[in-house]
Amino acid sequence: MTMDSDPMASPTTEQLVARLRAILSVERLRAMKARDASARAATRAALAALDNAEAVPIESVPASGAIEASAIGVGAADVERGVLTWADARAVVEREIAEHEHAAHTFQRPGDRQDERAADLLRQAAVLREVLDRVEGSA
Repeated sequence: MTMDSDPMASPTTEQLVARLRAILSVERLRAMKARDASARAATRAALAALDNAEAVPIESVPASGAIEASAIGVGAADVERGVLTWADARAVVEREIAEHEHAAHTFQRPGDRQDERAADLLRQAAVLREVLDRVEGSA
């Protein structure tokens, strides 16, 4: 019996990251259909942050030189994206949550119209926290 077929086996890091992306994508679509701007913004930002975290640092990409030494053909100069561990992906989403909460606290001024923006940022942080809880709860 392999680890993949054992229902009691802990999910791999790749499975957790894939589950996180899947839940974020489903929630983004649900938010779009429900016209829930807070959830849509939170899930889009988290997916973009995950994509950015997988980007290869520019210094690891070969520098272009003379034209005759350049790669020829579509995709010839493409570089594999980085692979996130579960800890990396979780940290990316937690950073998004922390940024939303920090921004919300800077906007909070009782009686000020900015208080509405602060509430929206806190709703976005709650959406992302719920997504993390769902991923970890199903692990």
